[in-house]
Amino acid sequence: RALAIYEKELGPDHPDTALSLNNLAQTYSGLAQYDKALLLHRRALTINEKVLGPDHPDTAMILNNLAIAYRYLAQYDKALPLQRRVLAFYEKELGPEHPGTAMSLNNLAITYQELAQYDEALPLQRRALAIYEKELGPDHPDTAMSLNNLAITYQELAQYEKSLLLHRRALKIREKVIGPDHPDTAMILNNLAITYQKLAQYDKALLLQRRALEINEKSLGSDHPFAADVLKDLAITYSELAQYDKALPLQRRALAIYEKELGPDHPDTALSLNNLTITYQELAQYDKALPLQRRALAIYEKELGP
Repeated sequence: RALAIYEKELGPDHPDTALSLNNLAQTYSGLAQYDKALLLHRRALTINEKVLGPDHPDTAMILNNLAIAYRYLAQYDKALPLQRRVLAFYEKELGPEHPGTAMSLNNLAITYQELAQYDEALPLQRRALAIYEKELGPDHPDTAMSLNNLAITYQELAQYEKSLLLHRRALKIREKVIGPDHPDTAMILNNLAITYQKLAQYDKALLLQRRALEINEKSLGSDHPFAADVLKDLAITYSELAQYDKALPLQRRALAIYEKELGPDHPDTALSLNNLTITYQELAQYDKALPLQRRALAIYEKELGP
């Protein structure tokens, strides 16, 4: 309704119309409707670049949000140049030690994470964390998020003890500042659980993942991709315990959510197909595994290259 008013009263190319487009896009992103968000962000960016110019703070904000939408859609080649441009803007306009610069560093690092370029992500995340701790303090929610992101990189580099310490610290901040039942708290619970998984401490992982799933289903809904992420990881823990009867329904449910919310050709859908395939293999149900494997391979080859 706000967008309709701005378009009628101020015109389709007014900066306030662009801001309203951006806000609506952010709502779609929160609902995991990234295709709709993408269209609105692009339109908002066109307006701001034309009216305010490419180096305006509002233009940088929309560039950042557009890049995140591309990242959620696994279009990393489109996200990276936008994020680099945003980072250059913030470093120039706000300075190298500003929290806005730290946010941009973190966003760029997450894209590198998704591309498994952890050597690129690590120095960006360390720099971002140092800025947040200095400028916002050690107990700020943004500091917690930065700790979480750095912990994930350490996790991927098999530096589990470092990951564990950072995740515990991030969880403590989140629970204190935003509460134990917030989706962001659930995200850190699940990430901490994955580290316990890697350390074969499955009893600890299970407790955290069950709690994270309960939070996400209650606050975001049972069909949200974040709920699917926890379902996927909880299923892996059950698989590690050879409890395939418990893993299988979780994996099927996660796959259904990814297909519906992210699309049949998204890399997360392919990963979910692969996980389900492994469970079928363990159960010697190879006839069910084979078509899923072929489909997952076709997605990876199409989206990520042969």
